[in-house]
Amino acid sequence: MTKTGRPFPAHRRSPARSGAAALALAGLLAAAGCSGGTAAAPPAAGAVTAVPAALSPTATSGSGSPSASASATGSLSASASASTSGSASASVSAGGPAGGAVAPLTPDVTARLDAAVQRVLSQAGVPGVMVALTTPDGSYLKAFGVSDKVAGTPMVTGLNMRIGSETKTFTVTALLRLVDQGKAGLDDPVGRYLAGVPGGDTITLRQLADMRSGLYSYTDDPGFVKAFLDNPQQAFTPQQLLAAAFQHPANFAPGARFEYSNTNTVVLGQVIEKLGGQPLGTFLKQQVFDPADLGRTVFPTDAAFPQPHARGYTNQTPDGTIADATDWNPSWAWAAGAAISDLADLQKWAKVLATGTLLTPATQAQRLIALPTGVPDIGYGLGLFVNHGWIGHNGSLPGYQSLAIYLPSAQATLVVLLNTDIASQGAEPSTLFGQAITEIVSPGNVYSFPAAPASESPSAEVA
Repeated sequence: MTKTGRPFPAHRRSPARSGAAALALAGLLAAAGCSGGTAAAPPAAGAVTAVPAALSPTATSGSGSPSASASATGSLSASASASTSGSASASVSAGGPAGGAVAPLTPDVTARLDAAVQRVLSQAGVPGVMVALTTPDGSYLKAFGVSDKVAGTPMVTGLNMRIGSETKTFTVTALLRLVDQGKAGLDDPVGRYLAGVPGGDTITLRQLADMRSGLYSYTDDPGFVKAFLDNPQQAFTPQQLLAAAFQHPANFAPGARFEYSNTNTVVLGQVIEKLGGQPLGTFLKQQVFDPADLGRTVFPTDAAFPQPHARGYTNQTPDGTIADATDWNPSWAWAAGAAISDLADLQKWAKVLATGTLLTPATQAQRLIALPTGVPDIGYGLGLFVNHGWIGHNGSLPGYQSLAIYLPSAQATLVVLLNTDIASQGAEPSTLFGQAITEIVSPGNVYSFPAAPASESPSAEVA
C-alpha cells in the first residue's frame, strides 16, 4: 500500500499478482532481497507500502538482538558507544566508511550533477524533481522536468510537496522533546501512557521509535488497503489505523529485531497527544516546526495542500494504472507520513535532525544509536537512519517521494523532492537520485539502498 517514509526500497505488489495495489507510504526500511541480511518476506497481498524507502521489514539473525556488525568509522561516537536497555550492542556509526569530505562544486562537478540528475529523470520516468545540495563551500539548487504533466508546467524549487515518512523524523523529535521535558522516558512501557496497545506493558517508547516493537503494520492489512483504494479521498482516524493493526498478532517479541512498521509511529503520535495535551499537529508546530524555523512545513488534518504545489503521480491503484494522487487524503499516514514541506525547510531540517539542535546532547546521543537493520552500512536509530554516513530519512506516499540527509563529516546537506513514487526496476526513484548525486560529490559516502528484485517491482508486474 502506501509508503510513509521508508529507508529501504518498498516492496509493492501490483493488482496483477496480488489483487490489490500496494500503496506507497514513504518509508525507509522496506527491502526484501537486500544483500547482507535476511530478507523479509514480501508483504501480504494488498499490503500498503508505508515504510522508509530503504529499510523494510528486514529480519536480522539471532535471538533477541541483531547480529549485523557495525560498520563505518564515523565521527558520532555516541552511536557506537551509548547503550540501550535490551538492545544490541552493535551499531552503525555516522560518518561512513571513509568519513570524507565532498567535492567542491566546480563548474565541472555542477555539469556532471546536471547530467546525472537528467539521466535518472529520463531513465526512471520521473515527471519532475528538485535537488538541493549544500556544503560549506557552496550550493547546488536546481529543478528538472515538470510539476504538472498535463499542463507541462516546469518544476521549480519553491513548490510545496508531500513528504511521506519524512514525517516520522518530526514525530519522533516531538517524543524526544517530551523526554527532555521529563514527561516520559525512552525505556518506559507504552502501556504507562496509552491503553489498548497489545503487549503495551513490555513494548517501550524506544522500541516504537527504532522500529523494534514487533507490532503489525496497519498498511499491510488487506481490509485497510481495500478501504483506501476504494476511496483515496476518505479520512481515517488514528483509532481506525490502530484497530486495523491490532487485530493481527505481533510479528515478534519486542526488541527481537528490526522491522519497519507505520503502526509504531502512529502509536507514538497518540502518546504525544496525551502527554502534550493537544492535537499532534499543534504540538509539532509549537515544539518542532517553529523552533526549527520551518515556516513552510505543515501537518494537515485533511487533504488540504498549500499552494503552490506540484501534482503527484502514482500507480498504486486497483488496476495498476497511473493516477493523479495530488488530492488524495493523507490522513491514513497521520504521524507516520502526512506532513507537507518544501526544499528550503528540509534543507534546514536535515541539519537540525542530524546535529540535535532541538534536543539535549544526551538525548541526541540516544537518538543516534543506529542499530543494524540487516543491510550492510545502514542502521536505524530513533526516527532516522544512518546510510553510509549520511543521517536522515526518506519518504514516499502515492505521488511523491522525498529524501533529506546530512553528512556530518563534510557538513553537507542533500534534499531531493519528486512528484512520483513509481519504482524503476525495483528501485525507489529517490534512492536513484541520491545515489547518482553522492557518487559524484561524496564517493567515500555513497547513499544507496539495495534494489528489490525486478520481479517485485510494479513495472515488472503490471501489464
